[in-house]
Amino acid sequence: MLVQNLSNTLKTIDLFAGCGGFSLGFQNAGFDIIAAFDNWKPVIEVYRKNFQHPIYNCDLGKLDNYSLLQQFNPDIIIGGAPCQDFSSAGKRNEDLGRGDLSISFAEIIAAIKPNYFVMENVDRYTKSRKYTQVRNLLKISGYGLTEAVINAGLCGVPQNRKRYFCIGEFNGEDDSIITYLRANFAKNPITVREYLGDSLGIEFYYRHPRSYKRRAIFSIDEPSPTIRGVNRPIPKTYQLHHQDAAPITQEIRPLTTIERSYIQTFPDYFVFDRLNHSKTDLEQMIGNAVPVKLAEYVGRCLLSYIEDKNTCKNPAKNKFQPKQMCLGI
Repeated sequence: MLVQNLSNTLKTIDLFAGCGGFSLGFQNAGFDIIAAFDNWKPVIEVYRKNFQHPIYNCDLGKLDNYSLLQQFNPDIIIGGAPCQDFSSAGKRNEDLGRGDLSISFAEIIAAIKPNYFVMENVDRYTKSRKYTQVRNLLKISGYGLTEAVINAGLCGVPQNRKRYFCIGEFNGEDDSIITYLRANFAKNPITVREYLGDSLGIEFYYRHPRSYKRRAIFSIDEPSPTIRGVNRPIPKTYQLHHQDAAPITQEIRPLTTIERSYIQTFPDYFVFDRLNHSKTDLEQMIGNAVPVKLAEYVGRCLLSYIEDKNTCKNPAKNKFQPKQMCLGI
């Protein structure tokens, strides 16, 4: 597969697409998303309301063959297999089964052999047994790998969210894209106020902690903590943590579901269809999503690398400037 006429012609499919954060980010970066795949009905319904290309209800971990995927002849495959088994917020038990989906992703890459792929997971993924298996399979399949743990806060996302990315190039060299990933990080993480202004109407908010050994009250003048799939009210018995940004008052509240989607950098026009989906489902799909601006940043890095490679430019001189957008509510 040779990539030609790069402007909006890099055919891309999104595996484990969720509600579409990865897709939207790569679409904004200039990639042609032609199909997506997931097998959770609520996210499929939300995805269909926001994209013109098809999304297929498909359990990628149980495919007998890859003809459904091969028919699209993709230049690039992107995807973030479910990460609960590796997440610090999960049970960290790889034997639960979901971790096998990262192996399914690698097996699909090995079978279809796109020019490039981009795989996302939690930062703890590199400490798992599945990581070693996946990396070995990708290397045996002929891919040069660029691996990095990226803080979304340095990529236009108002959130301290660290994620592992692996970018593969068929017949490429390891770490060939690392210069691009590092070239345009912001000097400091972006804060909630810098991204959303005063549109939230609050100075402080509650984010339910995984443990009460952690703080729960945050200021909009700092990046948000990682948006998770759980959003709970302030317990009546909550005891102030010594690192909380403010004492509990009537003005302090959790962020709403839609506000949390903005922290994940979904645009205000993105349709989550709150009338037809439960709050629990929406919170989970938003928390599990790849932040749109993080995906866009990685996509722009990859696109710049491909363009420079095709025109024989020096990768070290690449200086694209990803746009930062402040979206009102």
